[in-house]
Amino acid sequence: MIADDNNPIPIPPESFLEPPASLSTGLRRGPEIPTAATLPSPVQPDAPPPELQQYPEDLRARWGWLDLLLLVAVALLGTFVISIILVGIFAAFGMTPASLQNSANNKSLFLIVNQAILSLGLLAYLAVHIRARCQSPFWKTIGWRRLRTGTIPRRIAYIGLVLGGFSLSLLVQLASAALQTKTKLPIQEYFQDPRSALLLMLMSILLAPLVEETVFRGYLYPVLARSFGIGAGVVITGTLFGLLHAPQLWGGWGQILLLIGIGIVFTAARAISRTVIASYILHVSYNSFLLIAFLVASHGFRHFPPGPQ
Repeated sequence: MIADDNNPIPIPPESFLEPPASLSTGLRRGPEIPTAATLPSPVQPDAPPPELQQYPEDLRARWGWLDLLLLVAVALLGTFVISIILVGIFAAFGMTPASLQNSANNKSLFLIVNQAILSLGLLAYLAVHIRARCQSPFWKTIGWRRLRTGTIPRRIAYIGLVLGGFSLSLLVQLASAALQTKTKLPIQEYFQDPRSALLLMLMSILLAPLVEETVFRGYLYPVLARSFGIGAGVVITGTLFGLLHAPQLWGGWGQILLLIGIGIVFTAARAISRTVIASYILHVSYNSFLLIAFLVASHGFRHFPPGPQ
């Protein structure tokens, strides 16, 4: 109650807060001002679907098994179409199909060009597919995220990955020498002339790691890890990586097993770091050591050691 000297009648304070019901019924209430509680939640276009939110960020790929099968179909069809087109182009330059079969140098050149075009085509397909389906940046979506090193300086982490690739390559070369096979491996046909050897080595450093890491560690691994678990996903992805290269090493079963092991190591680096950048650096440094070793053995592409007969 409120009272003063001029107005001895006490006035209840409630009258200042709310008008009588007879008056409030005739008043118009202004529009309600929205508050944080009444505003709708902002829509985030990059937010993963609810069924993927239970997985770590690097495994929240919005593609699945059907997309993987489609990629295999595109690769097989692309190999067929590119081969037919290249046969016509090579024939226009005097390299007939018969000469491609009878000349190891021409055949090597044909296979290298074929593989390079197919690799670029698959990369372009994935870029268009992911951009259209996910509506998000291609490289980040497919796993090329920034390498998080924690308390380790970033420069030290990168140097460690490079040295790790060199060390892995050296160990594999020593193990391969111990498992030396008497069978001539198909890949040795690429190292019989300077042109084929140089093109293959350049592709193995500049193109192959980029495409293979994007396809295997970026596209395949998240689906396999979600389906079978991270450990099994690492092993399966690495095994598929090694088997893809098996035709080049056919007859060298020890070398094929070593390459499967390399694929598992690359995938493990991708799983631990949660980024394709880690496996890519390992891959590039691994292949770079092979190039350096071959340059030394061939005296700068001037001498080619004969392979086993």
